[in-house]
This record gives sequence, C-alpha cells and structure tokens, in this order.
Amino acid sequence: MNKSEFIEQFKSRTKALAVKIIVFYDEMPKTDASRIIGKQLIRSVTSTAANYRAACIARSSKEFYSKMSIVVEEADETLFWLEMLKDTGMVPEEQLKPFIKEATEIAKVMSVARKNVDR
Repeated sequence: MNKSEFIEQFKSRTKALAVKIIVFYDEMPKTDASRIIGKQLIRSVTSTAANYRAACIARSSKEFYSKMSIVVEEADETLFWLEMLKDTGMVPEEQLKPFIKEATEIAKVMSVARKNVDR
C-alpha cells in the first residue's frame, strides 16, 4: 500500500468509526449518565476523524505533528468513553468490542505515524 492509499484508508476508517458510533448512540437506551457519556464519545470520535483529515493537509511537518497529537489524544479519549460504557454496565461488552478494537487500532497506527514525523 502506498502513502496516498494509506491516507485514504485511514480517512475512511476514522470517519466510518464515527458514523457507526453515532448510529450506535442513537439506538442506545438513554439515561442522564448515558447521554453525557454518549455525547462525549461522539465528540471525541468525530474529533479523531476531523483532525486526521486536517493533519493530511498540513502545511508543514510541525503542523502535521501537532494535528496528529490531537488525533492520538482524541482516539484515546474515545477508548476511555467506550470503557466507561462497558465498566458501568450501561452497554454490554459484546456490543462495544468492535468499537474498542477499531479505536485501539486507530490510536496505535496514528501514534506510530506521529512518532515517524521529522520535526
């Protein structure tokens, strides 16, 4: 896979995860706590996707590194909110496993991509 294919694949992956989580949230039973956690989850997962897109059009390696730092942070925050839904029992772990797996992979790949930047 060449660099532009990788970029497009991860643009698609980050956006697809955001869409799936938004749809998942809309179908989730709502309580005060699940609404708060769900909205935080949506904010972090959509920020991951949006900031990755922004990183892909960065004007310098420093700007790219900065944006990728946000991507890594937001991907990790996404994992945190998914873990909160699991740990509180608001959502069965089986429903969350695919989201946790994908968010973990995205966070790891983005972290490596950020480390490989010449600053």
